[in-house]
Amino acid sequence: MPGLFNIAYPALFRQGMMSGLSKYNSDLKILTTLRQLIDRTEQQFIASDLFFGHGAENALDEAAYLVLGALDLPFDVSPDQLNGKVSATGQKRIRKLVDERISSRKPAAYLLNKAWFAGLPFYVDERVLVPRSPIAELIRDGFSPWIKAPEVTRILDLGTGSGCIAIACALAFPAAVVDATDISPDALEVARINCGRHDLGQRVNLVEADLFSALGDSRYDIIVCNPPYVTEGEMAALPAEYRHEPSLALAAGATGLDVVDRILLNTHRHLTPHGILVVEVGNGRSALEVKYPSTPFTWLDFEHGGEGVFVITSEVDLSADDAD
Repeated sequence: MPGLFNIAYPALFRQGMMSGLSKYNSDLKILTTLRQLIDRTEQQFIASDLFFGHGAENALDEAAYLVLGALDLPFDVSPDQLNGKVSATGQKRIRKLVDERISSRKPAAYLLNKAWFAGLPFYVDERVLVPRSPIAELIRDGFSPWIKAPEVTRILDLGTGSGCIAIACALAFPAAVVDATDISPDALEVARINCGRHDLGQRVNLVEADLFSALGDSRYDIIVCNPPYVTEGEMAALPAEYRHEPSLALAAGATGLDVVDRILLNTHRHLTPHGILVVEVGNGRSALEVKYPSTPFTWLDFEHGGEGVFVITSEVDLSADDAD
């Protein structure tokens, strides 16, 4: 599955809550503090056997995300705020969202219409994947040491979805122009919302295209992509939460390489001489290495979790491999 990207609150809540979690109590009327409501929500999520994988890795993290999001509170709330009382209106909103999370199995990000990526907020709904790629860590590090920031003037985000990668890149490289393609008009509508909210409508160009199909002979210093890479077998076994996401953004054939093959076949036509290609393939690493045994993929490690992301440079000759 797409790699997880740890959002801002897990350490905070384990430190702030584990020392004094409220007793589990079925009487919702006496659960009035922020701490108590998060605790109660965590217990409900555990009892309901939910799946977590859309920005939160466990019931406590998702409970905190949903409760704080429902109240429009930041993740770095203080201990005093955790012990503060929540209004009746706030409690009602939380209960409604918790009930919907349990009954529908929708990821919390869809219920709140908000997700975080590379420390930035994004609007999301079921037209796009919930952002969670470890590529966020690369962007925040300026793709160092793979490229020199002053050399970056053009960036391409293939399959942009919500636009989170394109927008994070544009903010990380303020002198660069970013092209962002997607085959889905619905996804591009969401990306357009996010470009507007981050005031990047003039520097992020949204293009309806199947990968490179509408880009002509344009070349880029960085090409980055979190493509579909879920195999047919994995698609059949997905938890209910993932079935709310667009299958077009997940499914990639029997081996999970249907889209990655096409990217590798065409990348050399669109990289500058010093350019790099960054692609997430998740669990498809083994299948990719078997299919391209001579390609020198560099596989990246991440401080905040995630795997299956490779970098290759413009010097790599993919014609050395048999990609039939």
